[in-house]
Amino acid sequence: MRVTAARMRELLKVYFILGSNNCRKNPLEVIAEAIEGGITLFQYREKGSGALVGEEKVKLARAIQELCQQHRIPFIVNDDIELALALNADGVHIGQEDAPAAVVREKIGDKILGVSVHTREQAYEAIRQGADYLGIGPIFATTTKEDAKEAAGTTLIKALREDGLTVPIVGIGGITPDNARVVMAAGADGVSVITAISLADSPVQSTRKLYQAVHSQPEG
Repeated sequence: MRVTAARMRELLKVYFILGSNNCRKNPLEVIAEAIEGGITLFQYREKGSGALVGEEKVKLARAIQELCQQHRIPFIVNDDIELALALNADGVHIGQEDAPAAVVREKIGDKILGVSVHTREQAYEAIRQGADYLGIGPIFATTTKEDAKEAAGTTLIKALREDGLTVPIVGIGGITPDNARVVMAAGADGVSVITAISLADSPVQSTRKLYQAVHSQPEG
């Protein structure tokens, strides 16, 4: 059974993405703190310089998945469909350079499918092909992704909401506790972060601040 849109919106509130190369300390310690702080969804993204490969990548994935399962946090895998299926992960997130959403949907069945989009056309195509949610960004400048596009602000989120689109949307890219409310005010259902938690002096405190920001009422 596919996740409902209402459930997806709740899961996107504080969406943490992490790979071993995004941390200054043990990734499992960071994730444990993030869980304590209130993350609602986790994505395993083991990519870029210094990322684990082969059995080491799988070993870390299993350990993180087990931790997430203990706390009922859905565990999603970035791009690696075979790994997601091997682990029986809760879902997959793909970008525009990865396999088409329709192909991924066919492979993963009813699991959660997220798609990164950068234009209106990509958004509607992702929905047509079976996306459960859209990842839109980078909202603000980010250095986490080596191939990151230029920051585009919240324009696309606002445009899709003005179209009347109700699909769950999460903002990503340079989001911190200080600017998360801007993303929510634009119409996003949640925020997706990497370094705001993974490189924080206190991942648990940073997560709590993000949680408070996305659940706070807009001013005015």
